[in-house]
Amino acid sequence: MAYEYDAVIVGSGPNGLAAAITLAKQGLKVVVLEGASVPGGGMRTEELTLPGYRHDVCSAIHPMALASPFFQGLHLERFGVEWIHPERPLAHPLDGGQAVFLRRSVAQTAETLGADSSPYFRLMQKLVGKWDYIDREVLGPLSVPRRPFSLAWFGLHALWPAKAFLRTWFQEASTRALLAGIAAHSTLPLEWMPSMSVGLVMGAVGHRYGWPLARGGSASIAEGMVKVLKSHGGQIQYDTWIRRWEEIPPSRITLLDLHAHQFLKLAGHKLPWAYRKMLEGYRGGPSVFKLDYALSGPVPWRNPEVATSATVHLGGTLEEMCVSESRVWQGKVPSRPYVLVSQPSLFDPSRAPEGKHVLWAYCHVPRGCSVDMTEIVEAQIERFAPGFRDLILARSVMGPAAMEAHNPSYIAGDITGGALLLQQLFTRPVPRLNPYSTPLAGVYLCSSSTPPGGGVHGMCGYHAALSAFRARFL
Repeated sequence: MAYEYDAVIVGSGPNGLAAAITLAKQGLKVVVLEGASVPGGGMRTEELTLPGYRHDVCSAIHPMALASPFFQGLHLERFGVEWIHPERPLAHPLDGGQAVFLRRSVAQTAETLGADSSPYFRLMQKLVGKWDYIDREVLGPLSVPRRPFSLAWFGLHALWPAKAFLRTWFQEASTRALLAGIAAHSTLPLEWMPSMSVGLVMGAVGHRYGWPLARGGSASIAEGMVKVLKSHGGQIQYDTWIRRWEEIPPSRITLLDLHAHQFLKLAGHKLPWAYRKMLEGYRGGPSVFKLDYALSGPVPWRNPEVATSATVHLGGTLEEMCVSESRVWQGKVPSRPYVLVSQPSLFDPSRAPEGKHVLWAYCHVPRGCSVDMTEIVEAQIERFAPGFRDLILARSVMGPAAMEAHNPSYIAGDITGGALLLQQLFTRPVPRLNPYSTPLAGVYLCSSSTPPGGGVHGMCGYHAALSAFRARFL
């Protein structure tokens, strides 16, 4: 049978584009079908508040992009992407005008941590040193490790619950807070395994590569990836929503940058009963409540040094974040939520009119929550930046339903593609030797519902594409 395309990719998020580029580099005729009028999925930048104020719709800071073996091979700088590195990758304010910072240097970070200086340096320096030996294993499916002892060392530390790990390793409240804020990116309760894995990975990556932002917004990354795809002969079609399985053009392989439950809805009638039931049991993560602000000036942080970081974690102490994240999984709204903040216009003036600024913030809420968290989030910002509300010119409010409406892959407002539970770490979305393959011949999942999960790294798409190519073309 003659096909118009060798490969059809549904969805142009970072993983869909990664899959398309990987296959186009192999000489295949590739097309990406995107429902929106622009590429990127979560990598979009729009004027959500006022004209001239450019806000990242979902992803804003990109540590995993620089750490990703796939992205490292793209050389996006040649296609117009410019990475901006703030002086300090991360700030974590504390009460009383104090703050703790993740610096690029492990030694310089350790020097600020008092009694924890030595244990922090030993842990992170060793992890940073091992990163090049374990990056593909950490950012991929289960496989035979290149350095089994290095991976085993990482696993012995990463599988801990963050709360227990931090209380065991560190004495200082500031050290515990810094790493707890990073671990909370897992969206898991910090009493659960393997929440510390995210804290270690993103902490080490911050030291190794930084936590950069893209000049002009995250949309520039998507635009750069599209340029790479086209340079290898790939195509992309916009405004092409796939609502029925039969609407996907026939090809030798089909890759879906879709949430596992989207795949179930689209192709459930074609799937075997057992596989369908396992997909139904795939567990989603919490939702996010997101706010974007147009501001008349920079955020008035109680500690002015917080302005040296584009990324700010507002969660207080380890104990506070444990309460906040646990309440979310109990179906309760936290009264003092852990809030992730990005202040890109301090480092990229193109994001706002001269003298003005944008701010990006979100917190975790129970799945599908309909509570308006605006006042609660702003109270948490005011806690560390009194006078913040006086700067607000306009705000954009996106609860879970609005997040899903903006990107249908964010089912119920879950931006992670499914919970990072221990049983869903490497076997997402179902236990299967090849987690990207499906029972449908030539059909593969390549979204964050597959290993290694959420984030702008492209590794889900990269691994899925290699798997499909080896099975269908070699």
